[in-house]
This record gives sequence, C-alpha cells and structure tokens, in this order.
Amino acid sequence: MKIPTELFDSRKFGFAQVAVTSTPLGYAIHISGQVAWDSNGNIVGTGDIGRQLEKSLENLSVALASVGARLDDVGSLRIYIRQTHLHQGDTISRALKAVFGDNPPCTTWIGVTSLARDEFLIEIEPSVVFLPRTV
Repeated sequence: MKIPTELFDSRKFGFAQVAVTSTPLGYAIHISGQVAWDSNGNIVGTGDIGRQLEKSLENLSVALASVGARLDDVGSLRIYIRQTHLHQGDTISRALKAVFGDNPPCTTWIGVTSLARDEFLIEIEPSVVFLPRTV
C-alpha cells in the first residue's frame, strides 16, 4: 500500500489510494477512484465538472507516479458522472484531451445518481496498470 503525500489519506475510510500486487511477470498497480479532493480533503472545483475532472486526473497522475507509472500507462478509464451533469460531455472531452492529447485511453462514461459526497460531480477509475520487474 502506498500513501502519496499529495493525496488525502484514505485509510480512515478503510481503503488505500494505491495498492501494488506481485504477478509472475511484474507488478499490478491498482488505483482507487480519484475525485477532486486535495491532500487536506477539500473539494476542488465545487460546481465545475471540468475543474473537478482536471483535479481528479492530477490526483491519478500523482498516484501513478508514486509507484513509477504514468498516465500513458493507463489503458482505460471508467468515468462516473453525476447524471445531472451528463450533458457536459464537451467539457469532459476537453479536459481529457488536454491531459492525454493524441494518446487517450479507452473510456466508459457511466451516469450515476450520486457519488461519495454530494459535491462530487465526477470520479475516474483507471484499469489495472502493469509494470515489469526491475532487476
């Protein structure tokens, strides 16, 4: 279990931000769904789905970097979007393009009635990232 200092410490909620498991070929990196929380548990971008997605992607990047991975290593993202904000697809697309450019991961957009906090408009969950063993 890794606890990047730039992310909020989720252990009080009973889960890790990053977990690394060993496989015969290397390591499987598991990252919890990321939301627009800063390291102190404050919500960034209240009411602004674009800013919340930017912060969620920043948090994902930090979580990955804590174990030597990058956003480019993510093959797919599940994006949970409050149903009240599904109409803001253009804003979501712009934020994704700003981060991933011409090398985007696969995505699945899922409309949900709520997330962990009422203020959260979006949450991203990456696929497992695999890293080779280093000698």
